[in-house]
Amino acid sequence: MFDLIQQRVADFFSASGRGWTIVADILLVTLLNYYLLKLVRGTRAWKILIGMGVFVVALYLSNVLGLRTLYWLLQKASILAPVALVILLLPEMRRFIQDFAKLGMWPEKFLSSESGPGDVIIESLGDAVEEMAEQNIGALIAVEREERLDTIARSGVQLNAKVTAELVGAIFYHGNPLHDGAAIVRVDTVAAAACRLPLSENTAIDSHYHMRHRAGIGLSEQFDCVVIIVSEERGEISLAVGGELLVQSGREELCQSLARLLSKTTGFGVRKKSRRRRASDEESTEEEPVIEEKAS
Repeated sequence: MFDLIQQRVADFFSASGRGWTIVADILLVTLLNYYLLKLVRGTRAWKILIGMGVFVVALYLSNVLGLRTLYWLLQKASILAPVALVILLLPEMRRFIQDFAKLGMWPEKFLSSESGPGDVIIESLGDAVEEMAEQNIGALIAVEREERLDTIARSGVQLNAKVTAELVGAIFYHGNPLHDGAAIVRVDTVAAAACRLPLSENTAIDSHYHMRHRAGIGLSEQFDCVVIIVSEERGEISLAVGGELLVQSGREELCQSLARLLSKTTGFGVRKKSRRRRASDEESTEEEPVIEEKAS
């Protein structure tokens, strides 16, 4: 019995190499299907795929049951199916192609022409977000990574101003006409404000998250960026990345998360104290050592 199995395996992986080709083909198709299902899970595309399955079943049953008129209509409609799929799944297809380029086949320097935000910018964003969260001021801040958000930036007001905590806080102040919308951060500048974002249609999003969170998640589903969301109702800080929502405990965790998500390296710099905390430390008579820690 063992000799027979050994012979079959030897025949499969014969000198022609056909067996290895079949195995590689199966593994690649399996990996492709996995990434496709992971991409569309819980999104609008998932509903479209379910609708396609229902359409195929209806086409098959109408033929088996002899419903010739229905079968004829469905058969004619299937001719336009490839074009309809491309139109309906265009955002998901673009995101899949972009993610495909991140599988490690290309050197990172060829995928991005600009460096990400540095420590100072992250600290400024952390200070501004912390203050807005304490005052229950809602905010949406999209930070670019390897993809420019030009189409989103064009929907708002162009600023191209240096990122500072004061500027970010002023943008989302209720009396400012630019507060209703998202701000786009490009490296060390606020490229635009009052930008309109696409809403996510993910049905898995918790019901207590409303328009602001759905807009942030929707943008992260379609573009490679990190979206900072401050809840006006709860003063809660969240990050939207790749369609996922990450709730942050406070400023320190936010800065660490931004450093990890925006840095090109596995580690990042030292986490610094906010201006308010540094001022209180200077007024204190007791010196307190600053603990340095690196993001994992």
